Amino acid sequence: MDINLVAEGLKFMVLGMGVVFVFLALLVQMMKWQAALVARYFSPKSPPAPFYTPADDEQARIAAIIAAVSEFRKAHPKG
Repeated sequence: MDINLVAEGLKFMVLGMGVVFVFLALLVQMMKWQAALVARYFSPKSPPAPFYTPADDEQARIAAIIAAVSEFRKAHPKG
């Protein structure tokens, strides 16, 4: 009974890699199918409205700068 261990190892390697390849290919296809299903049945009808406006953002930035300068002046008085 002569068994070639290298040939057996290559067979198992090819079999294992084939199983992994088939599994990953199925996984990719299932994810594409799921994305299409979600996009078709669960997509929002209109995009959500923003909760802030650029003017509000600018006012908040100005307030933060004023507060930072005020705190800096309290910590480092001229003298």
